[in-house]
Amino acid sequence: MNNPKKLTAANAIDAIENVAHISPHLRRAHATGIAFDATFKSTGAAIPWTTAEHLQTGEVSAVVRFSHSSPSIEPSEILNPVKGMAVRFNLSNGNYTNLVMVNVPIFVSQTPEAFIRLIRSFDKKSSSWSERIDSLLHDVHYKAFATILKKLKPLKNFETLHYYGIHSYIFVNTSKQTQAVRFEWQPLPSNDSSVPASSIENELIKKVEKQAVQFRLLVQLAEYGDPIDDPTKAWPDDRKKIEAGILTLTSLRPDNAENIVFDPTITTEGLECSNDPVLLFRSAAYKESAKRRGAMK
Repeated sequence: MNNPKKLTAANAIDAIENVAHISPHLRRAHATGIAFDATFKSTGAAIPWTTAEHLQTGEVSAVVRFSHSSPSIEPSEILNPVKGMAVRFNLSNGNYTNLVMVNVPIFVSQTPEAFIRLIRSFDKKSSSWSERIDSLLHDVHYKAFATILKKLKPLKNFETLHYYGIHSYIFVNTSKQTQAVRFEWQPLPSNDSSVPASSIENELIKKVEKQAVQFRLLVQLAEYGDPIDDPTKAWPDDRKKIEAGILTLTSLRPDNAENIVFDPTITTEGLECSNDPVLLFRSAAYKESAKRRGAMK
């Protein structure tokens, strides 16, 4: 017998649509943003742990989308300090793999069900914003919320943020040995930080036209006992990190990558998803969002 309380992707997207001003043709989360073509050059430092094609020596093309986290298109939503950075690595034979990150190191809930309960709580017209925040801070299901608030900093621009993969993945090497990892994008200093513009999107466009805008891909290696399947818990700071490659933005995409679905569960040989329930649920949610907005892949 089916469990009537089981959360479905349709339930999740419905919940988001019920609490935000949704534009039908845009993503149901991280609705607005800006996309670039890019190149990713691997350092080869990850080779002992993985056979993933883009982490071997050499260079692959990529698509990068920076975004505001809200599902709403209201202009005030750009003030939300949570920003996203999604990257698609284009591999051989038409294959690809995606990395989706945000500028906070952990997620607010351990399960998709808890996250959707959080979304629904923001539809309570009877309570104020401050009352809802206070409620979250005292809710045992959202212990990570206070940590996230402390980590957030006033927004300057997309290209100077440090982005974190809140989910763990599993590297597999040529000997079939496995290693749990988490990813980070660390911005590299630019030559000119003062580019006056009317928006952070236009500021980034101007910078890419003038100089190299780059990010370093860091890979954090888990040790015994680190929480692999819980996105609400960060790993200790002393865990080894390797520099896996450099991402360079090359040009603005005229299509803004609107037809690209950055499903974070799309992996490649040598790279596997962990059993994180939030990560695994995202694939169906992305597909449902893509279906409703008419996206391609």
